[in-house]
Amino acid sequence: MTPNNPVAAAILNDLAHGDAFVRMTYQGAAHILPVALRDDVHLADLLGIDAQKTALLANLDHFLDGKPCQHMLLWGARGTGKSSLIRAALLHYRARGLKSLQIACDDLADLPFILWTLAHSPAPYLIYIDDLSFSAGDGSYRALKAVLDGALGGIAPNLLLCLTSNRRHLLAEYHRDDRALHPQEDEEEQVSLAERFGLRLAFHPLDQEQYLATVAHWLGRPLDLVTRQKALQYALAHGSRRARVAAQCAVVCAECAPS
Repeated sequence: MTPNNPVAAAILNDLAHGDAFVRMTYQGAAHILPVALRDDVHLADLLGIDAQKTALLANLDHFLDGKPCQHMLLWGARGTGKSSLIRAALLHYRARGLKSLQIACDDLADLPFILWTLAHSPAPYLIYIDDLSFSAGDGSYRALKAVLDGALGGIAPNLLLCLTSNRRHLLAEYHRDDRALHPQEDEEEQVSLAERFGLRLAFHPLDQEQYLATVAHWLGRPLDLVTRQKALQYALAHGSRRARVAAQCAVVCAECAPS
């Protein structure tokens, strides 16, 4: 069904040509552009996050099957696989007709109109916002809260929201006014946004063996003693055993000859 709105109709026409899109601003105007999904990471490449992977895939299966599903918040330290899991899932489900639209954090004010427009499409869409968080005094989160729980029409069944963030609650956790009679109300405000996501998945750095297994996976061979030691030193130098660090380490170790 074509909406009786020229802007929405133009957006749907743009979205008819492709399966993955990014909304970006150029010279003050918003554009929705098709992109080629990155295929550098697949589901089998994501080690040490089996529980998160299983939960996310099950939720997407329900969404595509028309069963009850939950909007998703993936939170945790940077480089732990949140965005990679989303990209790998989009590759996996592309054959089932899943489309995706990534919007920027600064586009939240336009989110209600985008969702209204996409509700007129017959295709299922994953609406993806990467690395979202709100600083103190930033009130733009209210637009997202309203969309998730307060909008009269709700979110159409062909749309699923997925956010990634380094913050568990998206909002900075602080007492806005120490003189307030009920400071717990400030705390409730800070956690209420994240609670509107029915599926919240936590991502953490890998333990040592998971980290080494990930390095070996990207190298395509078992680690000999020299490469193992180099991988541990690399993690120590970079201050973590995150999945991203393991992939970067594999590049560095690629020229290490097995003993």
